[in-house]
Amino acid sequence: MKEILVAEHSGFCFGVKRAIEKTEEQLDKEGKVLICGSLIHNNSVTGDIVSRGGRIIHSLDEAKEGDTVIVRSHGEGEKFYLDAEERGIRLIDATCPFVERIHKLVRKADLEGHNIVIVGDRDHAEVKGISGWCSKAVIVDSAEEAAQIKEDDLFIVCQTTIRKELLDAVCEVFEKNNKDYHVENTICDATSRRQESTAKIASESDLVLIIGDKESSNTQKLFSIAKNKSKNVFFIQKIQDLPLHEIQKCNRIGIAAGASTPESLIKEVIATMNEKNYKSMEELLAEENYDLDGAMRLPRLHEIVNGTVHQVTDKGIIVDMGCKKDGLIPKEEVTLEGDQKLTDLFKAGDEIQAKVIKTDDGEGVITLSRKKLEANANWNEIVEAYDSKEILTVKVLRQVNGGVIASYKEVTGFIPLSQLSDKYVEDAEEFIGQELNVRVSRIDTKRNRAVFSHKIIAQEEKQARLKAIWDTLSEGDIVEGTVMRFTDYGAFVDLGGIDGLLHISEISWGKVRHPQEVLKIGDKVTVKILSMNEEKGKISLGLKQCKPEPWSVIYDNYAVGQVVTGKVVQIKEYGAFVELEPGLDGLVHISEVAHKRVNDISEELKVGQVVDAKILEIDVERKRISLSIKQTKEPEEAPAPEAPSEEAEPAAEVPAEEAPAEAPAEEVPAEEAPVEEAPEAVEE
Repeated sequence: MKEILVAEHSGFCFGVKRAIEKTEEQLDKEGKVLICGSLIHNNSVTGDIVSRGGRIIHSLDEAKEGDTVIVRSHGEGEKFYLDAEERGIRLIDATCPFVERIHKLVRKADLEGHNIVIVGDRDHAEVKGISGWCSKAVIVDSAEEAAQIKEDDLFIVCQTTIRKELLDAVCEVFEKNNKDYHVENTICDATSRRQESTAKIASESDLVLIIGDKESSNTQKLFSIAKNKSKNVFFIQKIQDLPLHEIQKCNRIGIAAGASTPESLIKEVIATMNEKNYKSMEELLAEENYDLDGAMRLPRLHEIVNGTVHQVTDKGIIVDMGCKKDGLIPKEEVTLEGDQKLTDLFKAGDEIQAKVIKTDDGEGVITLSRKKLEANANWNEIVEAYDSKEILTVKVLRQVNGGVIASYKEVTGFIPLSQLSDKYVEDAEEFIGQELNVRVSRIDTKRNRAVFSHKIIAQEEKQARLKAIWDTLSEGDIVEGTVMRFTDYGAFVDLGGIDGLLHISEISWGKVRHPQEVLKIGDKVTVKILSMNEEKGKISLGLKQCKPEPWSVIYDNYAVGQVVTGKVVQIKEYGAFVELEPGLDGLVHISEVAHKRVNDISEELKVGQVVDAKILEIDVERKRISLSIKQTKEPEEAPAPEAPSEEAEPAAEVPAEEAPAEAPAEEVPAEEAPVEEAPEAVEE
């Protein structure tokens, strides 16, 4: 008998499993879905999804408005989401939560001005997505590439599936080069444990099988790790790749599988290797529930049988089934109400029906159950609910790997984590003991297994609430909301169950470079509904519209000659612009800055400086305000002349003979002087 050792955490990781569940859910719901890029690096899984109605696209250019697109677990850059919103494309985000955390780390570090370094394969979809959340990133996949980095103040993240040794080697280079750096080890824990387990299995085995697709980066790394520990390593993509001849020579077979390897392929490989270990004919007959002489068939496990009550005791009911072994229905396998006893319900000779739950208890008795029989009736109700889309109420019993077990009467079903809520659920503990309304999303009639979904109900209830909210809103309404989150292009405001987009251009009448300059998370704001598109689920909001446009009420608040206070927001060669309030700037001409001559205005004023200024002119038509700073200040007085000191030299005296004489009065010549005319003589 060969010993088969399987590495821990082989097969689908959490992120891949979640992406497949989201895709299958969409296929079950609408029968079609677009996937941007391969959902996972496994051709068989991808092929199955395509056969069910999935279509692989390579960019949003291949989608049209109204289409639904799956964002695969590797994630996408920020521009992808913005483009989808602009084009009216609905996204189902299946980005692995561990990858999504890297996106947030990179975005925050980039906004803080750090230089981003991503350790990983630059051609890998996950790395491309990460780099799309920052303005610039340096990608390195070796210590040699890390040594070429010239920048400092480094913020380091890494692809979730790289080997820890690579990250350590890169950090060692930065340490040696005295770089200022901060590192976030974003290697997935499951990846690390998978790699460690593979190394351990490989060192202990005669032969190692690495199961997965060769396009899978993490599976290739497992192959590389195993090769370092063993020379006898084989890559298995399909069952035909099994090296059966080599396997026959070995006793200890190690198996490891990548994060994108389906469990069915792992089981098929193990089953194929075990095919040679045939059981005895007696064992086969026993498994088929035949007596060894083959004379009479015994009831099989889960079979419903008819019999006659032979005896009723306090502990149970003995049933004659007409074969060599009697059946026993334990008391706990009968539904009793209140103080009822078994003897109140059954007596010897009664015809009875039950379900086989154990073929042999070691004493030749077959264990039966009435409760499980009742569960069959309950199962029929589940099947009917699946066909009619009826809502059932189930109780959550316990948490299991990947979800919870919930009961509908006597039947238990499975609720995946992704179907517990319309929000992301990491731990299902809070749901234990709760009663939930569910729809039956999947049934397996051969094994009487059902899968429930509470998420569908939650989404329908949410849609009903949203519909009610939509009906109460109209374009032009003034409503109150709460700021929930920011993007570079605006803020999303919760209007009581539905979000509206407050675009950055609609926040203030003035210029805003980022919404966080004006708003913060949790702010209560009064906004105006600018437009609504219920089909696309979009509402556009305006904050500035709740206040009058400054120029429309300019004369209510400002007048020529008024002294106002403002902030310098821009400096030009010819003057400075001063913001009086958002959306209202005035110009201080260079000649109005100071009483003295100003050649360089930046020597007198700085951006951000608060100044007082006098309004010289308001031109509403041209939307211009002329201001003067100098007219708010008194001109500086010229300095008084200095008094002469005692030591000063006396003024130079001019000699008397050189002093200019006073000019004499102009004399009139005698001959020119007027002569008084004598009177004429008078004859006697």
